[in-house]
Amino acid sequence: MLAKPLDSALVWLRRDLRADDNAALYHALRAARRVWCCFIFDRTILDVLPRADRRVEFIRDSLVGLDAQLRALAASHGSESVSLLVRHGPAVQALPQLAAAMHVQAVYANHDDEPDALARDAQVRGALAAAGIALHTSKDHVVFERSEVLTQAGSPYGVFTPYKNAWLNKLEPYFLRAYPVAHHAAALAAVPSGIATGVPALAEIGFQTTDLHHLKLPSGAAGAQELLADFLSRIDRYDETRDFPAVKGPSYLSPHLRFGTVSIRQLARAAWQRTQEDSHGAEVWLSELIWRDFYHQLLHHHPHVVGHAFKPEYDKIRWEHGKHAEALFAAWCEGRTGYPLVDAAMHQINQTGYMHNRLRMVTASFLAKDLGLDWRWGERYFAEKLNDFDLAANNGGWQWAAATGCDAQPYFRIFNPVSQSEKFDAEGKFIRRYLPALSGLPAQLVHAPWLARPIDLAAAGLELGRDYPLPLVQHEQARLKTLERYAVVKAAR
Repeated sequence: MLAKPLDSALVWLRRDLRADDNAALYHALRAARRVWCCFIFDRTILDVLPRADRRVEFIRDSLVGLDAQLRALAASHGSESVSLLVRHGPAVQALPQLAAAMHVQAVYANHDDEPDALARDAQVRGALAAAGIALHTSKDHVVFERSEVLTQAGSPYGVFTPYKNAWLNKLEPYFLRAYPVAHHAAALAAVPSGIATGVPALAEIGFQTTDLHHLKLPSGAAGAQELLADFLSRIDRYDETRDFPAVKGPSYLSPHLRFGTVSIRQLARAAWQRTQEDSHGAEVWLSELIWRDFYHQLLHHHPHVVGHAFKPEYDKIRWEHGKHAEALFAAWCEGRTGYPLVDAAMHQINQTGYMHNRLRMVTASFLAKDLGLDWRWGERYFAEKLNDFDLAANNGGWQWAAATGCDAQPYFRIFNPVSQSEKFDAEGKFIRRYLPALSGLPAQLVHAPWLARPIDLAAAGLELGRDYPLPLVQHEQARLKTLERYAVVKAAR
């Protein structure tokens, strides 16, 4: 075996909270004789969050599992006293301080292409360089990143279907192979005396426990594998079940993808292999994973999408504003729009931190195209609430729904919240789960209670305006107003 070039290295884990198939960990183990792993609870991010945040608890619980993974890997090579190093503070200070205290020659991390993360990493790189420590970063969070999939002209794709075709043409087994971390884990080193170890309790970093453990969302790499095994037993029907919120159709792996407790290569490999066996469900799910890569490369090439429309002419749209707009937004947030599917979806996200993908499209379209509100308001609300919040995917999804993004839903195609409800929750099971006030209505009336006769409402024990709100807007009128609002875009062309 060739001599390793480094004596010691530190792996800085961020959105890759697993030991297996981890690019940064693999490269560090290959390069250094002694390797330690760390995670920073970055106060720059945490201090703006509510004190009870499921995502912080999910991360914390996942770190406990990661610590156990590292110990087990080291033990399999006869090493003891290996532990994950966890710090709490601004990453731009805490990471260089820890690297200096460990006397490492290099820090290894995986790419994070969010604008704020890139700015943070640039600061960390400078601080490390001042101390004579190198920072090496790798692709890990997506299958193809940045400029790996380009048009023949060498420019980034702005439309999904040709991007997907190019992605699939580029794909070969090499890109889906797992990094063999376990083979090199003998380099995991015991923590020197005097260096604090252990994963802090939530209270130690200023947070409270949430209802995470009651939501059937297992944390850590073990939780991800549990969900994956369940999903693979039904992936072949994914194409048939994914659009119905009352049905167990999705994989529910999105928080694990967000925080890297599962490898994207493992998921894409499983989907690709099943696709080769003519599973249409797996083919559709693989397409969803490609959408994820698409939005990440979009954010890399067009960082202006954070705060602005992908298409600049859409920034000219005049959205509703003032106190009336604020009241409409509050009703949308609280599930009081008078449209049952929209309201049930908002209750789902408010109660659980999860929203079914079909409903994300419906609620986003309703906010922008029925209520005439700025899509960025909804984007921010989802960012606060979603357990799986990912900047690239959230921004891409909202701009798609508002017709402001690349490959977007055309501005003149507007979801009808009633027909969407009738099509995807025909029996009203999902609506009744989150809106018990409507539970007495028959299926044909639960989608539009305002159309019910007084005798039907009485039989259901329901009084509109008291037990459930009347619609904030009339969809057809709102549709015409939206077409007028978007006319500024048409005129700009």
